[in-house]
Amino acid sequence: MPINITMPALSPTMEEGNLSKWLVKEGDKVSPGDVIAEIETDKATMEVEAVDEGTVAKLVVPAGTEGVKVNALIAVLAAEGEDAGAAAKSGGDAAPAKAEAPKAEASKTEAPKAEAPRTEAPKPEPVSATPAAANGHAAGERIFASPLARRIAKDAGVDVSAVTGTGPHGRVVKADVEAAMAGGDAKAAPAAKAPAGAPAAAAAPAVKAMSDDQVLKLFEQGSYDLVPHDNMRKTIARRLVEAKTTIPHFYLTLDCELDALLALRSQLNAAAPVKKTDKGEAPAYKLSVNDMVIKAMAMALKAVPDANASWTESAMVKHKHADVGVAVSIPGGLITPIIRRADEKTLSTISNEMKDLASRARSRKLKPEEYQGGTTAVSNLGMFGIKDFAAVINPPHATILAVGAGEERAVVRNGEIKIATVMSVTLSTDHRAVDGALGAELLVAFKKLIENPMGMLV
Repeated sequence: MPINITMPALSPTMEEGNLSKWLVKEGDKVSPGDVIAEIETDKATMEVEAVDEGTVAKLVVPAGTEGVKVNALIAVLAAEGEDAGAAAKSGGDAAPAKAEAPKAEASKTEAPKAEAPRTEAPKPEPVSATPAAANGHAAGERIFASPLARRIAKDAGVDVSAVTGTGPHGRVVKADVEAAMAGGDAKAAPAAKAPAGAPAAAAAPAVKAMSDDQVLKLFEQGSYDLVPHDNMRKTIARRLVEAKTTIPHFYLTLDCELDALLALRSQLNAAAPVKKTDKGEAPAYKLSVNDMVIKAMAMALKAVPDANASWTESAMVKHKHADVGVAVSIPGGLITPIIRRADEKTLSTISNEMKDLASRARSRKLKPEEYQGGTTAVSNLGMFGIKDFAAVINPPHATILAVGAGEERAVVRNGEIKIATVMSVTLSTDHRAVDGALGAELLVAFKKLIENPMGMLV
């Protein structure tokens, strides 16, 4: 019996991926553990291993295909003793890679249309008074639709039960809703009934984002190029919208004096032992200010354990360890590798681990467990001279620390003006999990460690 190989879910949030490369060809024999393909997710390029033994009968999805849905058929294996040709013919049908029309390459002289033409969905049968209605959905029958399709339908005021589903088992997917809207066949969602006796409210005007065509019409033709979004940019956009629209952000800012920390950093780097490498001798570590910020944030969370939390609708998640994510800029976006148990690690360990994670992040070689989870995050733009900013919380975290540049400023001590190196930091908190006073307590604990850095060594 043929063995179907499907697109694996390489992370809990993965919905689709790009099949970058096949490392086998039709006719090759594979065994469990053999690497057969490279899959590009929104964060990394990962190798996929075979879990069954057999002969590659058919490569269903070509290398280089983008937007292959999780669980879509990508290849067929013939079991031992089975004819590969027969297995290829009897293997399951491939699920569509993506419910979007291919994007045409943008012309530099003519503005292309932002949306590909859609095929008009079949018009639903007229709804009768008896309980068996449009598109085969009986009255009261559960309508199967993807969460994204439901959200699009809700935002557009479309009755999802009136949309013909083309997904597995008649499931309504994003493309079905968009096709129904484009073809004018979408029916308005039934309005919720107001309680008896309730005063009638004026209908609020629907606020819709501008379409791609509407945006492009604002610019002169030939004055721009179109660069299609990759999976990473789409995921960043989606998660940022979710974070800013579902998390009640609360911001706290403090100034920290850095002179003692900079002096200690210089002493520790000067005392670093020398080790031999392929390129010759080099210090065993070289601490950065960011390494010390990571350590201070982790220790502050341990000192204020109630702030080391994540919000869920049913319970507060109280973390036992301080796992600090660090925002790293990479081509096309950013990723947040995590220093696990940063409160328990030495500064030199944090420094070397961070350098390794950042290097592999930029080459998209991180494993999912190296950038998923964590209990807080640090975003540092000080190297660009940014004085202060407010970062967006990265779920499931309840806090993120935005770090500005250290700069010489005039400070007042004992009635006298002195010069000190000062760094502004802003803590963004999820107000559901970390109240203002608790966030202030956390930030004060962080400031104490930054201004008295010897406390990070004991």
